[in-house]
Amino acid sequence: MHRLPPAVAVVDAAGAAARDASAIAAGIPSRALMQRAGAAAASVIATHYAGDLMAGVVIATGVGNNGGDGWVIAAALLAAGVPVRVVECAPARTADAIAERAHAVAAGAVVQGDARELLRGPERIVVDALLGTGYRADGRLPEWLGMATGLLGEARGHGVAVVAVDVPTLLDASDGRHEGAARADLTITFGTMKRGHLVARALCGRVVVVDIGLGAHATQAGEARLATPAWFRAHVPAIDASAHKGTRGKVAIIGGAVGMAGAAILAARGALRSGAGMVRCVIAPESVAAVQAAEPAALTAPWPADDDAMRRAVADWADVVLIGPGLGRDGARAMVERLLANFEGPVVLDADALFAFSGESGALKALLGGRAALLTPHPVEFGRLAGLGVEEVLAKRFELPRELAARTGAAVLLKGVPTIVAGVRGDVTCVAEGTPILATGGAGDILGGVAAALLASVEEPALAGALAAFAHGRAAHAVSARQVRGYTLDDVLHELPATWAIAPDAPRPPILAELPAVGEEASE
Repeated sequence: MHRLPPAVAVVDAAGAAARDASAIAAGIPSRALMQRAGAAAASVIATHYAGDLMAGVVIATGVGNNGGDGWVIAAALLAAGVPVRVVECAPARTADAIAERAHAVAAGAVVQGDARELLRGPERIVVDALLGTGYRADGRLPEWLGMATGLLGEARGHGVAVVAVDVPTLLDASDGRHEGAARADLTITFGTMKRGHLVARALCGRVVVVDIGLGAHATQAGEARLATPAWFRAHVPAIDASAHKGTRGKVAIIGGAVGMAGAAILAARGALRSGAGMVRCVIAPESVAAVQAAEPAALTAPWPADDDAMRRAVADWADVVLIGPGLGRDGARAMVERLLANFEGPVVLDADALFAFSGESGALKALLGGRAALLTPHPVEFGRLAGLGVEEVLAKRFELPRELAARTGAAVLLKGVPTIVAGVRGDVTCVAEGTPILATGGAGDILGGVAAALLASVEEPALAGALAAFAHGRAAHAVSARQVRGYTLDDVLHELPATWAIAPDAPRPPILAELPAVGEEASE
């Protein structure tokens, strides 16, 4: 196993403020944090837009410390010989921002006080330093802020690259709401990833998390962390050179009702392409021929009619069981209960196996009996299971999986953008790797197969689920880099094996983590 990389926390606005406060209380001056943030942002801008720098950079600043970061960026770019204009959309009000303004002016920054000047220059880069993580989507906007945000949008419409400082202006860092927000091509955020970045990926463009010296204050025990390539490589289990089909994990997939053999086939392919040594599809008798023809590497067996048949086909053979892909709703509850009564090993429950417990999530805890278990609902399935509406699930997507994991005694993987994986001990991993290529029927079946294969060699089901979601999303990224329309899940499956050998990003201080813009190549 590779050395564990530093964690990148995923926080809401209050969490971000608390980390700054903790570092300041420990003796790091607030102005020093601002200076580190601005200098790091200037470095990232210079790297990403090297060819456009000498046309100049225009920086839009606001009243608070986000504006102060903008003044630091101005001074840093001026020191490197880059022409800089600062459009002061509102006067700086905080002590640190006022001090950094004076420093930038002394360094030669051209300062203009009319927001309309954002559109009146030759620059190809505009920096949005109007408003940071303190914004709340239910608050009133001052007139100057609405006008400045609109002008940023106009500039982008004319082909000017917009770089957001910490968050795009009018993005709520806690929940991703962003009515009227200024869309960015690049967002540079400080110390932590914000929830809003993950929910509103398209608004943020490429997201880069930079180190500003928070150190131990950047992370706290039990909080959500971001899945990164380095994290992925550190946790993917190796396959021993002496392994054989019996030691690489035997996965049984129970599903494939009449007319839904494809779900079991896709799950089997996901498992086989993720390291499973053997896969057995336990399916409706009418589906056996279809599965045998489509996936000859998988064994087949008809649905067990009684406990003895369940033990022979599944319990006495499998290391891990995935139940749900194409299971159908008639008799699903009885099938799940029979499985859990006869098989004591790790399980993954998906699709119709979850629907069978709609509004009765508490009943699962007794049935699971403390075993390693992973539930993989999409938001509609989660809502049915927890007795909630889909909108409430989406609004509380960062909190609810942890609550459901505690209530069921199983790890919970809530699919979506981002995917949230919570363990029974309260650990949470955020996976921001999905693309629209996965917005098609059957994608969840593949994910279930991947997760089941990993659960055969990873003892912690939440870790198996997070690794599966990362690999699944990365394979989709490789396809989406070419195009979304016209590709199928077969293309995702084709890319999946290469994902397991992904190399971690080389260290690039001060960058801690980076997410591509929607549609960009993820393996850059």
